[in-house]
Amino acid sequence: MIFILVFITSLLVAALYTYFRVREINRQIRPDGSFAEVGGARLHYHYYPADRRDPDAPVLVFLHGASGNAYDARLAFLNSLKNKHDLLFVDRPGLGFSTGQSGVHDLPEGQAKVLSLLLEELEIDNAIVVGHSLAGSVTAALALCAPERVRGLVFLAPVSHAWPGGVNWYYNVASWPALGAIFCWTLTLPIGQGQIEKALTNVFLPDGAPENYVRETKVLLLFRPASFRANARQIAYLKQAVIRQSKRYAEIMQPTLIVTGTHDTVVWPSIHCEGLLRDLPNAELLMLDLAGHMPQHTHTDTVVEAIEKLVKRVQDPNAGATESRAVERPLNKV
Repeated sequence: MIFILVFITSLLVAALYTYFRVREINRQIRPDGSFAEVGGARLHYHYYPADRRDPDAPVLVFLHGASGNAYDARLAFLNSLKNKHDLLFVDRPGLGFSTGQSGVHDLPEGQAKVLSLLLEELEIDNAIVVGHSLAGSVTAALALCAPERVRGLVFLAPVSHAWPGGVNWYYNVASWPALGAIFCWTLTLPIGQGQIEKALTNVFLPDGAPENYVRETKVLLLFRPASFRANARQIAYLKQAVIRQSKRYAEIMQPTLIVTGTHDTVVWPSIHCEGLLRDLPNAELLMLDLAGHMPQHTHTDTVVEAIEKLVKRVQDPNAGATESRAVERPLNKV
């Protein structure tokens, strides 16, 4: 009996801590972009039109990976690409300052549909979509559901195909209907915010994270219960989603760039990048030696240069034609 009372009291204390900490996070970190109500979601985004806008030039649309938000891509690419191209950075449904609906926007297909509505709302009918990690699956889904708007694709350290095993247990627990809510309101914020540095070390290996990364990318937004649960559902349901979706990859005819690093220990290049190179008819691979899972931050200049070449391919299919689709050396087996 005493144990039960102590357990319940501990949960209540943790829930109260979470409640007041979430209020503090929401007070300290405020949205500074624009919002659009589309497809049952409220999407937060930053749009930067180029000073000298070419109406025929594609808009670069950046989609962040799991456990993140649009500030990640903005930190990586804004300084290098601002005023060269129109840029759109979007918080995917449920993450950052965007909201979504459970059961509607958890899967890549559901996110792609609502993102296509955002492109329509912003009158973007010529986009190159740049998706990192989990958003690789959303990038592919967007290419399939809106080929008339999506003219080119960039996959950065992407998730695109089925992999051996599952996902970390806490994502499964957090995605459960009732227990997941209790878990997220009691444990994820107190424990998660203390694991940030360790998590960043793992995801950036073999390099280090930028010194200002936590502040500039507003990492703490993830640990709010609603955001963590949305993120968990997207991760927990992803494998079955890409099993279904990958059967359609041969339909993706848009010019495509795949970027991966030889030392990515988060996503297996030998499964996802090799799979995309095999399945997509018009894909090229950029292999970055000694790069990990965050090439947009650690090898920014090289990635930007490759994106610029893809823009030229999209604008003129005869420009910068692929020298070879072959991989110069075997993909690493992580």
